[in-house]
Amino acid sequence: MRILLTNDDGFSSQGLRVLYRHLSPQHDVWIVAPDRNRSAVSHCLTVLTVPQQIQQVEPRQFQCSGSPVDCVICGIKAVLPVQPDIVISGINRGGNIGTDVLYSGTCAAARQAALYGIPGIAVSLESSDNNWNYDALADFIGKNTAVLASLCSRDIFLNINGMSAGSYHGWKITTLSYRSYLEDSVRLFQVPDGCTYTVFKGGRIQTVGNDDSDFSVIQNGMISISRVYTQPQCADDIHNIDVVKISL
Repeated sequence: MRILLTNDDGFSSQGLRVLYRHLSPQHDVWIVAPDRNRSAVSHCLTVLTVPQQIQQVEPRQFQCSGSPVDCVICGIKAVLPVQPDIVISGINRGGNIGTDVLYSGTCAAARQAALYGIPGIAVSLESSDNNWNYDALADFIGKNTAVLASLCSRDIFLNINGMSAGSYHGWKITTLSYRSYLEDSVRLFQVPDGCTYTVFKGGRIQTVGNDDSDFSVIQNGMISISRVYTQPQCADDIHNIDVVKISL
């Protein structure tokens, strides 16, 4: 398979390098990844208004000045000689669980691939002790690339998560959990240049999900595979809402 590999942690990140090592012996792998960390940029697009700087680092390996979505667009539309069979984004340093999908640049890259009709897979690793063993999850992706691609469609991309571990007990198709980002804070401070700046500090995260949720599954030592809609979905409960008066 011809694979476009990207991420949001940056071109030199360990997770991307380990995944490349597992994929490249069996596949034609191209890398177009951000030239620096672009975590939590969601579906940010700069290619529409800002020329992207593309630098070739190695054969078939490029770094891009833009976001993960910019990398996918530039990779598919300009860098690769032909369209890839699949786009894989990751392995992200840190899980993308439930509500994290909204913020994740890793997931956005996979979503953009799906919007182009190309299978898109986001892969993320969670750690409870700040140790990062990417090999087991990368091995799973490498062994099952074609099968995972078959679970995608123009309407659906995959969001795959696992805990940092030497092995897994299995895998499971999961639902997305709900996350509340409690106790986040932003502090204002002024500096001698007369400007006011902010410093963000993240608080604890509260996660709610049933036994089939991504959070529960990875906590039980399995790999979570969530099939996520590409397009925004409208609520379909209009018939259950009492009649309201809307004036023109």
